[in-house]
Amino acid sequence: MERALQRGPGGRWWNNREMAQKLSLNSDQQKRMDDIFQQNRLKLIDLNATLQKEEITLEPLVASDAPDEPKILSQIDRVAQARAELEKANARFLLGIRRVLTHEQWKKLQAERPVAGGGPAGPGGPNGPGRPGGFEGGPHPPPGPGRRE
Repeated sequence: MERALQRGPGGRWWNNREMAQKLSLNSDQQKRMDDIFQQNRLKLIDLNATLQKEEITLEPLVASDAPDEPKILSQIDRVAQARAELEKANARFLLGIRRVLTHEQWKKLQAERPVAGGGPAGPGGPNGPGRPGGFEGGPHPPPGPGRRE
């Protein structure tokens, strides 16, 4: 799901005048996307903080001279659950943004994100609003220790 939503420019791109013109966004759409952004921002920040705390709790368990396997495995489960909750909340946020766009606007947005090689985006492009950090200055924080991209 996340891979399908990853394309598109980073940042609060809907407020970028050039991007808004390319996509023919109207002011109502921009306001609705801002509202969705604000509604999800604090939750995503909190979920990311929870994930970071769980990862930090795991570090000394793994680094221990006498690792306690049951404790480590239990903590890994907590890290995985925190990561899953963050990813689900992020997907809900991105789906909310996508629902504001028309089909034509969505296709234009997909074409705007270059892939790592500099070409046009294909399905599952590596960078975009779908991955943590994809909205610079937004609710998607940069990867923390142990984060998989």
